Amino acid sequence: MKSKLKIGIALSGGGVRGISHLGVLKALTESGIHPTKVSGTSAGAIVGAMFCQGYTPDDILKIIVKTNYFKFMRPAISLTGFLKMDSVGALFKLYLDHDDFAKLKIPLTVAATDIKKAKVRYYSEGELIRPIMASSCIPGMFDPIVIGKNYMVDGGVLNNLPVEPLEGICDYVIGVNCNQLPQETNISNMKKLIERSVIMAMNYNVYSRESKCDYFIEPPELAKYGVFDIKKASELFSVGYDFTMNYIENNPTILELAVDSNKSNKV
Repeated sequence: MKSKLKIGIALSGGGVRGISHLGVLKALTESGIHPTKVSGTSAGAIVGAMFCQGYTPDDILKIIVKTNYFKFMRPAISLTGFLKMDSVGALFKLYLDHDDFAKLKIPLTVAATDIKKAKVRYYSEGELIRPIMASSCIPGMFDPIVIGKNYMVDGGVLNNLPVEPLEGICDYVIGVNCNQLPQETNISNMKKLIERSVIMAMNYNVYSRESKCDYFIEPPELAKYGVFDIKKASELFSVGYDFTMNYIENNPTILELAVDSNKSNKV
């Protein structure tokens, strides 16, 4: 039985913490809640693309664990970034070989920032891989991704929770933020200062969109993980899954979005 509801899910950026999105998606789908449209920024765009391609959250986790993402990057001889992302396209090509938004099983929109025009651009048709790369292109660390005549960087710079592509299309919107930030009593070095400042800026534009979400999922435990802590991939997955299962238990109305809502409400 298919739900007639159109359910959108917006996935934030957040570096390696974005792996927690996989746990969130697993908990939602196990509960019968299946998004009919996905939007994402940065890590959320990557997770969203793999999920919309048809890979299960567990499959995607296995791919992440076995793949050394950084071996696909090479130094950039440039004043605009330390690394080039072009070769990362080869990695995405292994799992998204059609390179076409239209061939995804679930419609996807990814957000990226036009660094010259200072505006957000949303990609949902045409080539798939370069917009994903652009959406996760951290400014200063990577050379911008050129799409057409536009120089694109990480979508989180201006929109780290892209709910706008879901508005007016979906009956319900679920926002998922993996960047919960606790109070800090000791900022001991420049790395922590910069990382915290970037996350604060991104969270500001996330929380400004929270009111547009019917449900907002934000696992606070993620705050203890670094945004590049890839060795904790399995833990991050579990944090997203466990928190979302508890969230569903404490917010039972979300089960009205399930494929078979009558059955789900009896659980």
